[in-house]
Amino acid sequence: MKSGGTANRDHESSLATRAAWLHYAGGLTQAQVAKRLGLTSLKAHRLITRATQDGLVRVIIDGDVGECIDLEQQLIDAYGLDYCEVVPDLDQDELPLKALGIAGAQFLKREIDRGEDMLIGVGHGRTLAASVEYLTRTAAAHIRFVSLLGGVTRKFAANPHDVMHRLAERTGAQAYVMPVPFVANTAEDREVLLGQRGISDVFDLAGRSDLMFVGIGTAEREASLVATGMIEHSEIDEVKRDGGVGELLAHFFDDKGRPVETALSERI
Repeated sequence: MKSGGTANRDHESSLATRAAWLHYAGGLTQAQVAKRLGLTSLKAHRLITRATQDGLVRVIIDGDVGECIDLEQQLIDAYGLDYCEVVPDLDQDELPLKALGIAGAQFLKREIDRGEDMLIGVGHGRTLAASVEYLTRTAAAHIRFVSLLGGVTRKFAANPHDVMHRLAERTGAQAYVMPVPFVANTAEDREVLLGQRGISDVFDLAGRSDLMFVGIGTAEREASLVATGMIEHSEIDEVKRDGGVGELLAHFFDDKGRPVETALSERI
C-alpha cells in the first residue's frame, strides 16, 4: 500500500501532466486550465511549470492520463485491437482536431521510425490532414506513401493530394496520388478511369500497402466528405436513409458494422 505522501506525489504528478496537456496540446490558457481542473490560476501555473521542469513537456506530453488509459484497455479488450490510444476530451462542440492530430502524428512517426512498413496507404479527412500538419520533419526516404482514394475537391486545404504533397515534403518520401475524382459520374466512367495506364498502377500499388493510415467518418451532413465537396447532400441523405452511420475509405456501414450499399457505392 502506498503511503499518503507517495499517493499525494502521484496525484500531483498526474495533475501536472493533465494541466500541461490541456495547455500545450489542448491550446487552453492557464486561466482556462485552472477553471477546467477546479484550481486557482497560481496552482495551474505551478503545475504546468512543474511538468516542464520534470521533463514531461517536449514536443509532446510524456505522461499518461489515467482515464484515457482505462478507456484504451476497454476498447482493446472489447474489439481485439493490437493498439489503441485515447486522447482527453476538451468538451468542445467541434471536432478536437489539434488533440487528434497530435496523437495521429505521434503514431505515424513511430511507424515511420520502426521502418517495417515500407508502403503506407493514406486515406482522407480532416483528422488525417491534422495529423500530417503536426508531423515533425523526419527523414523517411525509404518510405513510399500512396493515396487510397481519388480526391479532387473544391476545398484545397482538405484535398487528399495536398496532404500527400505535405507528407512528401516533411519526410522526403515518395508520394503517389490517385489522379481521379473521388466519385465518378457513373459506374461505367469509374471502370474507364481505373483502366487508364498510370491510374491502374497507383490503384494496384495502394492494394499492396503494408499499413493503411485512415480516418473514420460519419454519415452526417457535416461529414468531411460533404464539407469538401466530394459528395452531395442528397447522396449522404440517401446513405443515412439506408441505415448508414459511419464511413471508412468511402465505404459506409450501419450501427452493426455491416456494409451499406447505395447508388453511390458503385461509383467510388
